[in-house]
Order: sequence, then structure tokens, then C-alpha cells
Amino acid sequence: MDLMDTMQISASGMQAQSQRLKIVAQNVANAEAVGSRNGSQPYRRQTVSFKDELDRETGATLVKVNKIGTDNSDFSLRYEPSHPMADPEGYVLYPNVNTIMEMMDMREARRGYEANLNVIESSKAMLTQTISLLR
Repeated sequence: MDLMDTMQISASGMQAQSQRLKIVAQNVANAEAVGSRNGSQPYRRQTVSFKDELDRETGATLVKVNKIGTDNSDFSLRYEPSHPMADPEGYVLYPNVNTIMEMMDMREARRGYEANLNVIESSKAMLTQTISLLR
């Protein structure tokens, strides 16, 4: 494996973490989004899973987004009788998004992105030093 492969692997990791960050942002943005009409479901939290994928051209194993799924955990129920979406008993269904968990996912995605960026910067520096030695 050469330095170019290393940069390609890290770039795929950055792309995967970027997609993960996008999903986290959607979840946070919809944390209070109840259904649009009576009887409809509120927003359901989305999840991201990754997979390894072999790049046949270079032989490197890259990280890709496997699928974007939904979290099937229960919605939260809040007693708000004056809310327009309240059921006859006065309860409103809210999304199954826990903003604290989303912030933790965001921090983890950011750290993964930064780690891959550091690998690219180190590979670039090593490549530059190699070129300067050959002059």
C-alpha cells in the first residue's frame, strides 16, 4: 500500500463521517416535529451503518455508508391537552430523538472526520518530503 492509497482510504472515511453528520443534523432539526395531522406519526430518528468495500483498482478497503435506517424505538408521549395534535386524552406523540445522544454521535463523527483528515495531512507531508529528497 502506498501513500496515495492511504489518502484514498482516509478520504472515504471522511465522506462516511460527513454522511453520518448529515443524518445527525436531520435528527436534531426534527427533534420536536410532531405529525402533521391527527393520527399521523411524528418524525422517526434515522441511523447510519457503515460497511467495508474493496476498491478493485487499488486493492484498498474503503469505508462506505451501508444503509440509512430508522430507529424503531418508541415515541415519547407528553401530556399537552392544549396542543392541536393532542389525542382525546390530551397526549401528543413526539419523535424518538434524544438530543443528548445526537450530540454524542455528532462529537464522535467529528472526531472520526478529524482523525482521517490528520492521516491525509501526514501522508501529504510524507509525500512532499519524499519528493524533496528525490530532487
